[in-house]
Amino acid sequence: MAEVTGPDFSKNELIPAIAQDSATGDVLMMAWMNKESYEETLRTGRVVYYSRSRQKLWRKGEESGNVQELHAIYFDCDGDTLLVKVNQIGGAACHEGFRSCFFRRIDPQTQQFAVEGERVFDPKAVYGK
Repeated sequence: MAEVTGPDFSKNELIPAIAQDSATGDVLMMAWMNKESYEETLRTGRVVYYSRSRQKLWRKGEESGNVQELHAIYFDCDGDTLLVKVNQIGGAACHEGFRSCFFRRIDPQTQQFAVEGERVFDPKAVYGK
C-alpha cells in the first residue's frame, strides 16, 4: 500500500471539491481545486477554488461577499476528491442566489423538477448580469 500524503494532484490537475455546511451538513456546492487553490485554502482558512471558465483562482465570495471559512477538509481514499466543511458567510453558496447549488429536486416518477428553497439574494443585483 502506498504512503498516504494528501490529495493527489499528479493524476489530475483539477479535482472535485464538495462544499458542505459544517453546522448543518447541507451540501452547498461542488467546484474544482488545483494544488494552488488547495494550498491557499489551507494557508488562509478561506476557501479558494479554481474557475475552469475564467482559468484562474476563484476566491469564493470575491464578488458576492458570500465567502466560505474553512472548518475542515477531507480527501477520499483515492486522493482525488475533496470534502470541504465550511462556515458559509452571507447565507448563499450558489451564484443563482440560493443557499445551496442543489436546489432543484427531480421527481423520479415524472422526471420533472421542482425548485426547493428561496433565493437569499438577487443575482442581477449582486453580479449585474
